[in-house]
Amino acid sequence: MSCLHPAYRLKRWHQQMQQIASHLPHDIPLPVSGRLTRMVGLTLEAEGLFASLGSRCRITQGRQHSEAEVVGFHRDKLYLMPVAEIHGLAPNARVTPLQHEAQVEVGFELLGRVIDGAGQPLDSKLLPTLAHSVPLHGRRINPLNRDPIAVSLDVGVRAINSLLTVGRGQRLGLFAGTGVGKSVLLGMMAKYTKADVVVVGLVGERGREVNEFIRQILGDEGLARSVVVAAPADDPPLRRLHGALRATAIAEFFRDQGLNVLLLMDSLTRYAQAQREIALAVGEPPASKGYPPSVFARIPQLIERAGNGEPGKGSITAFYTVLTEGDDQNDPVADSARGVLDGHIVLSRRIAESGRYPAIDIEASISRVMKEIVSNEQMDLALRIKRIMALYQQNQDLINVGAYTRGTNAQIDEAIQLQPALHQFLSQKPHESVAMEQSLMDMIQVFKR
Repeated sequence: MSCLHPAYRLKRWHQQMQQIASHLPHDIPLPVSGRLTRMVGLTLEAEGLFASLGSRCRITQGRQHSEAEVVGFHRDKLYLMPVAEIHGLAPNARVTPLQHEAQVEVGFELLGRVIDGAGQPLDSKLLPTLAHSVPLHGRRINPLNRDPIAVSLDVGVRAINSLLTVGRGQRLGLFAGTGVGKSVLLGMMAKYTKADVVVVGLVGERGREVNEFIRQILGDEGLARSVVVAAPADDPPLRRLHGALRATAIAEFFRDQGLNVLLLMDSLTRYAQAQREIALAVGEPPASKGYPPSVFARIPQLIERAGNGEPGKGSITAFYTVLTEGDDQNDPVADSARGVLDGHIVLSRRIAESGRYPAIDIEASISRVMKEIVSNEQMDLALRIKRIMALYQQNQDLINVGAYTRGTNAQIDEAIQLQPALHQFLSQKPHESVAMEQSLMDMIQVFKR
């Protein structure tokens, strides 16, 4: 054995340690430990231990214990990202890998509760005993085994029900800048959507906004059938990343119970930014506007977990908010998400400033499954309204300055005449719920006024 190459002896030793670890009970640390050698930014470097990518390690400094996740490696060094605050750590702290996959404890007892990205309660109540657990990173479903999207979903918002009809199991993006009513629209859908369970993921938002969304926008009525996972902006990036993954894992659990779930993720942009922080910290080079390539790989991995389940199981209808900084619809995250999602709803600052809420830009929005789940009559009416709105928008400057003369063009005349009715049809107060049937009746009435 002494004549063998050192690298081969080290490999044999690692294999022996893994064989021993495979026979140990769950959660028992591997009989190998290393030490903390360096900290750069948010990244910890450890040497002298073996752990796989994505696994957890326990860092021990005296009586202080904290956990970190392996996010990268280089030769004999492991790069770790803490999952919580790590104040007080010093060089040579002991690092011990844990023999378990990241799991999420789930159960119906979570309904009405608010938890953080690590699953700890934020609502000053004791966390109930949960009998089930699911993988944090989910279970991949063969796309050929998923139920097709064939049934429309009533979200309680007139403009969406009639013109951008959502299918049960569809994944849509809610593209919006700041201050255009994004959170209010999410709250309306959380309260009024015909779903069995609502899972809300608040990722990277300000703590004040988290509190306002739960107390004022969601309210007691919406919270009663919801699970809220909140990972505010001051959480470490890995905790924010896990907040989105945990919310999705909880939604998957309820879907597997045969329930129809509404997943509201606010926001996909903050999720991407958390992954950017992690990737840059371990040395991954940026590719597009500061975003490394791993960010654009993570986005479809998260979104594809939603949707319809296998036959006999439920569905996850998901809305992911995408923050368009400076109202730029060509932001890298927005552009990547648009290509993966089954449609997008754009909130316009111009419309919000005109006093119409929700400020949905009908011409810029699309539901890619609408034509398969609605009648031909509804589709024709929706297309007619879109054409009228687009025609009015193209000629609005001429109309506003008085350069257009009535009678010049019959279609423009119709667009001008229908503007008050369309404005009223597309407007809806936050406390008002409009069912699918009423939405269709209101759409027909637009042309009868």
